[in-house]
Amino acid sequence: MDRWDRVGRVAAYGAALALTPYLLIKVSWVVGSLLGLLPVGTGFGKVEWVVLNSATIGMAGIGIAVALALVRPWGMRIPGAPLAFGAWVGTGFLVPVLPYAVLSSLLGSGDSNPKSRIDAGPSMPVWEAALVQIGFVGMGLGLAIALPTYLRRRWPDAFAGRLGDGGGGSPRALPWMTVIGAVVGLIWLYWAVGGTAGVAHRGERDLAWYVLSGVFGFWAFVASIATWAAVRGWPARVPRWGPMVLGWLGSGSLFAWSGWKLPFTLYLAVAQPADAGLPENLALAAVLHLAAVGTGAAMLRALVRTRLVSSSS
Repeated sequence: MDRWDRVGRVAAYGAALALTPYLLIKVSWVVGSLLGLLPVGTGFGKVEWVVLNSATIGMAGIGIAVALALVRPWGMRIPGAPLAFGAWVGTGFLVPVLPYAVLSSLLGSGDSNPKSRIDAGPSMPVWEAALVQIGFVGMGLGLAIALPTYLRRRWPDAFAGRLGDGGGGSPRALPWMTVIGAVVGLIWLYWAVGGTAGVAHRGERDLAWYVLSGVFGFWAFVASIATWAAVRGWPARVPRWGPMVLGWLGSGSLFAWSGWKLPFTLYLAVAQPADAGLPENLALAAVLHLAAVGTGAAMLRALVRTRLVSSSS
């Protein structure tokens, strides 16, 4: 075991340990609401609240299992596709927003968790909020370190070589998913700099909404550029690992965050609760999230196919 494997081992265990309090907190929310000991979140009935938090319990459990799979011997024996998919979703959720989460924590922001608008408890104490934040930051950092070491052990040639090794298509051609990803990113960046077209409730916007719109828009553009470069094999002399890693993170961000937000957006559109809402027009937001989910999945497929073709050349 070399130094990087040892670092990855510590990171994987640390990620699993960091997210465990979040899992236990969510279990307490579900049990407490079912027993009538805790109130439900703003804008939700009991059924919706239990379903939402049960989903996050499942997500946290999968995240812990993925982290352990990156370091335990059984992780090298299980099928690679489901593990890679889980790691892709997990890194897409956490790694792109790490700078925002860390900076918000250092500045003492009360809304440092990008998911807090959706799944925060009705009266979360400070210590509980701190554990939730530590869980997300710890899992994100742990996956960012442990995943590359796992990939290096299991698929040592996954990111080897340069973009021009194995050919590629015409650098002038634009794969469709990169165009849609860029359009989605442009809209989010437009909102981030203060654009109001498509914004239904201007008073609902706050600093966190502006910053996160910018973060997600930035990663949509990164994913589009990286995927285009990897698929087209251009610039030829660029090391392959760069576009592959950036495409992995950006496409995962598109898929994971919009996949999370889409059901919530549809719920608000149908239920129309008086005490919860989004700044953006709900119909437009739903279309954007649906496009982002499809685009992110298509980008991942394109990256995997590109690597398989290059490996067989």
